[in-house]
Amino acid sequence: MFPLLCGPTASGKSALAVDLALALPAHALPPGEVISADAFQVYRAMDIGTAKPTAAERRGVPHHLIDTVEPTEPFSAHDWLARATAAIEELRTQGRTPIVVGGTHLYIKALLDGLFDGPGADPALRERLSAIDPAARRAELERLDPAAAARIHPNDARRTIRALEVFHLTGQPISAHQSQWDRSPRTDRLLVALQWPVEALNRRINSRVRDMLDRGLLEEARALHESGRLGPQAREALGYKQLIAHLEGRCTLDEAIERIKIDTRRFGKSQRTWIRRLGATPGAISLDPSTHSTSEMIESIVLAMRSPRA
Repeated sequence: MFPLLCGPTASGKSALAVDLALALPAHALPPGEVISADAFQVYRAMDIGTAKPTAAERRGVPHHLIDTVEPTEPFSAHDWLARATAAIEELRTQGRTPIVVGGTHLYIKALLDGLFDGPGADPALRERLSAIDPAARRAELERLDPAAAARIHPNDARRTIRALEVFHLTGQPISAHQSQWDRSPRTDRLLVALQWPVEALNRRINSRVRDMLDRGLLEEARALHESGRLGPQAREALGYKQLIAHLEGRCTLDEAIERIKIDTRRFGKSQRTWIRRLGATPGAISLDPSTHSTSEMIESIVLAMRSPRA
């Protein structure tokens, strides 16, 4: 059995994954390697803003699906699932423990239950949907597919457009298609959800934003923007999107920083909704890092990994 660590942004998933990978041999389990389940850490050169673990933070633990594609390229959940599945099988063949970790909970859900085969893109329809005022577009999604609207961040234009595109092409909301995910549970993977108290998590988010800016997030965003390396998907990443607005003269730097904090907290709230849904997975465990030490969390994960599953 291998673990899937999920949790909201700034919850400490990446550090726990490395600690767990290094601790497994002491528990008579194969050493671990990390597979990132993050929609933006796949992009090269987007390091600070995606909280990509540095070489020092990885502490010698191999990481997969990081720095995989150029930020000018699109990268879908189907792309991630195919590569993650291949990486998992390769690691297991090598006698290693895959540790999947990330905050893109669609990826975690896909690994648990698969993905539905939705209709292909319709460029003309997408162009028409893209031209709609964002507030009106959001209202349309809430009217046509309230279930999808509940889990898609209001500022996530790409997924909003995709949900509306699926509805217009099939006559059914994307949430109805995604009901195909509800399959028999897979017993070879353990879902581990990190759940911080809201106020504590928000303080961590604000602190992380300040730290990213101190480490050079503005300069990183400027270099990517000026070189034209940010494609339509990559430029939607939190931090980059708001700083691009500043670099293009649409807001001050202080306004951009405040918007990063607000949007990241809202994203964390959306992620908590996903986590509550994922928490219904049979055998899943929830851990509160504010009340449990790293060693205690590792003990809980190892115990659950060893528990027989039906």
